[in-house]
Amino acid sequence: MLLCLRNCKLLVVEREGDLISIRKKADGFHGEKIIVLPQYQLSEMIANPLISGTYITDIGYYQRAASHFRERQQGSDSYIVIFCVGGQGWIKLADQSTISLNEQTIAVIPPELPHAYGADETNPWSIYWFHLKGDQVGALIQSSGLDAGPLQVSLTDSDKIRELFNQCYDLLSSKAYSVSHQIHVSHTMRYLLSFIGLIPRRKQEAKTLAYIEQAILYMQERIENNMTIDELISHIRISKQHLNHLFKHATGFAPIDYYLRLKMQRACQLLDLTDNSIKEISVSLGLSDPYYFSRLFKKIIGSSPSDYRSKLKG
Repeated sequence: MLLCLRNCKLLVVEREGDLISIRKKADGFHGEKIIVLPQYQLSEMIANPLISGTYITDIGYYQRAASHFRERQQGSDSYIVIFCVGGQGWIKLADQSTISLNEQTIAVIPPELPHAYGADETNPWSIYWFHLKGDQVGALIQSSGLDAGPLQVSLTDSDKIRELFNQCYDLLSSKAYSVSHQIHVSHTMRYLLSFIGLIPRRKQEAKTLAYIEQAILYMQERIENNMTIDELISHIRISKQHLNHLFKHATGFAPIDYYLRLKMQRACQLLDLTDNSIKEISVSLGLSDPYYFSRLFKKIIGSSPSDYRSKLKG
């Protein structure tokens, strides 16, 4: 027995020998939304240079779509984006293993690629979906990273994606006849894809920031002593090369250079707020040679410690 969705109607296809019988199982799914734009509106979009690069042909939402199944042996003429927000489902592409989709997962099926997809039998998915066409869509999908496989998103990002989806759906539902609203939908869809593209970058940036902040905290705790790069990488637990790359990208300096700048920043505070001698300040920062301290201070701050202290501030 084969289940398939045709024109929003769920059909059951039963085979007995060489005979095939088809019967309608249900008229869609509970709480579903669906819009299939007519050809005359699509023709208007294709003719408009502000829209033709990216436009929606079909858009919808299926809630706990039990027995949902779709198979296209010749593929589709559009990109198909599926966003699973609950339950589970799967996608099978030609000559590839089956891809599982769980809650808060987005996947894209490229055009002209044979495929099938459907809901899990015991925990059927709830999905937002849309079909996209236009000569910019491929580049947008690639820039979003979705061409590399499914993407898991956070609940916060999921809320934003749903918000943008609903904006598109509501406008196409009530104002698809309006060219200005069609333009807005096209731009919103571009924004949605670009927003998705930022998600893995934000995750990587957050991880990078965590390494940087952990390293700086370790430096600050040892501002009055000395620290080697080996001690730092042992604490952070990443390679020396990786830490150097992260620090130079984030601060413009190598880790030890940044550490010395933290010491000189602290030296400035001590020169401003205490009557301690330059030698005492040097020793308090783990630098036993006051002459080395003075040379380092002038190199980083731009003046000698005594000249810095003599200038009025505030």
